[in-house]
Amino acid sequence: MAGTFRVVDTGLLTGRENIALDHALLEARVAGEIGDTIRFIAFKPCALVGRHQDLAQELNLDACKDRGVQTVRRITGGGALYMDESQLGWALVCDRRSLGKATLSEITEAICTAAAAGLSKLGVDARFRPRNDIEIDGRKVSGTGGFFDGNVLMFQGTVILDLDPARMAAVLNVPQAKLEKRQLEGVAARVTSLRAELGKMPSPDAVKAALLEGFREVLGIDTVPDALSAAEQARADEAYNEEIGTEEFVAEICDPAREAGVLVGQNKARNLTAYLRVEGPQDRRVREVLFVGDVFVTPPRALLDLEGHLRGVQLAEIEEKTEQFFADSGAALLGVTSADFSAALLNAAAQPAL
Repeated sequence: MAGTFRVVDTGLLTGRENIALDHALLEARVAGEIGDTIRFIAFKPCALVGRHQDLAQELNLDACKDRGVQTVRRITGGGALYMDESQLGWALVCDRRSLGKATLSEITEAICTAAAAGLSKLGVDARFRPRNDIEIDGRKVSGTGGFFDGNVLMFQGTVILDLDPARMAAVLNVPQAKLEKRQLEGVAARVTSLRAELGKMPSPDAVKAALLEGFREVLGIDTVPDALSAAEQARADEAYNEEIGTEEFVAEICDPAREAGVLVGQNKARNLTAYLRVEGPQDRRVREVLFVGDVFVTPPRALLDLEGHLRGVQLAEIEEKTEQFFADSGAALLGVTSADFSAALLNAAAQPAL
């Protein structure tokens, strides 16, 4: 066995409360206050954007307000999600060495393969699809994402138990390019649910048990039931009140192109956008830069560090300085390269100011 994971079920909470708990468990694991942990998560209706996404671009904010859907910013990368009581969330918070894998892509494959093996025990043919999905017959039933904080891994996933395509489509703004790429007509065309696949609604407890069985078998771990401690809850309350529960944090990236003098460039192949302000003689130096997109960079603060690293850099040096940053920082990338970031930024530099 690779080790023993405690299993906690924190019940039905708002999206922001759940993300605050993710933050709390990560901090507690980094501090050595808790052991390796698997958490099961239930959500009240909410729409979650990834750590580096544009809130207004990814979500229909009017629809969220009208339907009572809370907006949430995750502490992990990846794309926008709609969550409610008909979906089950899960998270692993552990020392990366507990899984015997080195890179985020290797860990993603191992955990997703384990989760797929568990879901298959319910009577479906679930399979891992790179870079971070679990599918049944080519339709997504689970999405995942994760990052490292030193040697501690935070890896999250969802399982769609049942699906309300109309509500999901109403609150999520899916890029038309993404739909065209897969020859889809709507947001619900590439997703499915366990209810649809099984012909009946599975009990959440049965799904949790199946996932744990898959984790034990494929990851070689043991599991023991546990409960959230008072110290973990106190950490979560602090994170919620000071950051994650606040409107300022959720709207930290929201329509950055609305400000004057902003150049906007894209790397459409990676669904990555760069917002750029320039200065200096002939406007050939970076004043500010912001990267936005469905990207996984670990740790998440690495993207903020890259943006700071590029301030004052000559546009002609962007490729060199971006490559140097990732070589020196130790940041890990999943599905993107340093060249993808510099390409988006150089595309911005070639555009007229808004």
